[in-house]
Amino acid sequence: MMPSLTKILKPLLVSLIALVFCTSCKYIPSVDVSPWELVSLPTNATVLDLSFVSKDHGWLTGNRSTLMETLDGGKTWEPRTLDLGDTAYRFNSISFSGDEGWVAGEPSILLHTEDAGQSWSSVPLSAKLPGKPAKIVAAGLHTAEMTTDVGAIYKTEDSGRHWTATVQEAFGVLRNVNRSSDGSYVAVSSRGSFYSIWKPGEVSWEPHNRNSSRRVQNMGFAPDGKLWMLARGGQIQFSNDSNEWDEPLTPDYSVSVGLLDLAYRTPEELWVSGGSGNLLCSFDGGKTWQKDRSTNKLATNLYRVMFQSPDQGFIIGQSGILLRYVG
Repeated sequence: MMPSLTKILKPLLVSLIALVFCTSCKYIPSVDVSPWELVSLPTNATVLDLSFVSKDHGWLTGNRSTLMETLDGGKTWEPRTLDLGDTAYRFNSISFSGDEGWVAGEPSILLHTEDAGQSWSSVPLSAKLPGKPAKIVAAGLHTAEMTTDVGAIYKTEDSGRHWTATVQEAFGVLRNVNRSSDGSYVAVSSRGSFYSIWKPGEVSWEPHNRNSSRRVQNMGFAPDGKLWMLARGGQIQFSNDSNEWDEPLTPDYSVSVGLLDLAYRTPEELWVSGGSGNLLCSFDGGKTWQKDRSTNKLATNLYRVMFQSPDQGFIIGQSGILLRYVG
């Protein structure tokens, strides 16, 4: 008996679909030379944040009460121990403005220095503080802004003796929060189902629904103040002059674990980090993309990309992984 037409066409149809899929998954070219080098840290704790007093003098923080100092621009780091009792703190955020610096973490803790970190003092926090300190920004002499993990924002102008709430209602549990140079914030909800924006002078967060079925992974600000968004499945979007979103991009279809952070080195050069050591870059503002495959061998998620200046930057990964930009 002759085989049915369906049985004959089915394998051909499957092959055609596979061919179309593979054709659409364009190969992403590699960067000629990687500008990143692995920094050897004397710990396997996970670094969470870093900030610099000057080009050479900087500090980093992490879980397990990790606090380290560098005097050579981040080539080497030395642990610093504070007398904080037996509690193992998670130092979420650190920020310097000149010699004045702040560290915020959990269980609720806030540290302050006025001598570039030679000495640190503990700043009392109210037991009624909504949420736990998630981000601290040194905003000038004796001035800082602190954001909690439920979106409460407080400001001090007297070295932490008094704090003023800048929003009337908290955001709710957030996945991450980023601040622009003009003092605006964008926060992503814990499940990535929506995001909210707060601008100086407003009394509450302005919520926005995500613009696709994909959950939002992270958001932040470009140098010109426009927004960028990373969504599940390795998707990137940028806002435009009309405050609307451009069409989503998927630079690398192989990044199934997703992209985690984005940072600009210059207005045209940006770097995007992701799971399993994935690292992408664009030299034309996001129009075309290349891949830094030197980090593929790192068995780690690359959580954050940070540039203190065009010639100084770092990428933070898990378990003591830190990359330094060398140009």
